[in-house]
Amino acid sequence: MSETSENLQQTSLHDLHVELGGKMVGFAGYSMPVQYPAGIVTEHNHTRSKAGLFDVSHMGQVLLKGESHAHVSAELEKLVPGDIAALDIGRTRYTQFTNQEGGILDDLMVTRTKDDGTLYLVVNASRKDDDHELMVAGLGDAVEIERIEDRSLIALQGPAAERVLSDLADGIEDMAFMSSEIISIDGIECWVSRSGYTGEDGFEISVRDDEAVSLAQKLLANDDVLACGLGARDSLRLEGGLCLYGNDIDDTTSPIEAGLIWSISKRRRAEGGFPGADRIQLEIVKGASRKRVGIKPDGRAPARDGVEIQDTSGNAIGTITSGGFGPSITAPIAMGYVPTDHAAIGTKLNLIVRGKALPATVVALPFVPNNFKR
Repeated sequence: MSETSENLQQTSLHDLHVELGGKMVGFAGYSMPVQYPAGIVTEHNHTRSKAGLFDVSHMGQVLLKGESHAHVSAELEKLVPGDIAALDIGRTRYTQFTNQEGGILDDLMVTRTKDDGTLYLVVNASRKDDDHELMVAGLGDAVEIERIEDRSLIALQGPAAERVLSDLADGIEDMAFMSSEIISIDGIECWVSRSGYTGEDGFEISVRDDEAVSLAQKLLANDDVLACGLGARDSLRLEGGLCLYGNDIDDTTSPIEAGLIWSISKRRRAEGGFPGADRIQLEIVKGASRKRVGIKPDGRAPARDGVEIQDTSGNAIGTITSGGFGPSITAPIAMGYVPTDHAAIGTKLNLIVRGKALPATVVALPFVPNNFKR
């Protein structure tokens, strides 16, 4: 089904986006702001220097409930390679749903809540229906799957995010990266995680739909906060070297090819027991045949996703999966997959843009150092 204005869903913040002058586009079945009048570059740079507010309510929120953490984590580990059993209360972990071939069906965040036997999941908007079917089929009957349909998700990202939230809530400064708390923000009860997907310090805030506009307005009332759209979110995560599902990872790419080995603990690497373990464990030991790499075009022309990558002899060796202009480094940047023997930093490549071979170089990821609070 095409994403026409008639069949797009709206988040609880839709009217506020329009009121703020947001340019609305279809994305993952939702009408979302791609930018506001300030423009993508201003929104990007404001997030790097102060704080940007993003509506990410289109993403899926799910609760898994079982008799104990040991039980529900063991069930979820049948579907993901992440170490869910080792999660402490109030901690969040990044992992992936994988298929039997070792490809990635989705990437997600998993939080162990203070309620014993309850996990809180945030999944990609475009995959949430498939993820639900996967969990219904793959988790035991003793695990209750509750799709959360009445809560919005707001991301406040940037070096000023802690200060902005601290003006409205107690305990924010004490939150560590990838921790989660239930916190009252100026009288609104919120599920707050110190996480995000921009490479900056920040928070993702789950709030009831009927209180989402009020919360957003309280945050936007701070002069350091600027409403930001999908365009800035994409340029920030690209500079941060973070994967976008459907572009940089999909059901054919393994976590090892994608450079996500860090998300698989020693126990899971050794024990396996997740879909695609045979391939993933083999790639951990012997290496993958191709790797996701950072690529910097030598000139000023950007290379978008789908652009062919060639070696310097003119042989096609890969494809760009994300690409564009990096406002923080004022230059085009890209990510893509190349054979491992072409993945070393400094390797020269050609990118075929509109039929012309443009020289480029493999560079280290991320393009801009992450600014997470450790």
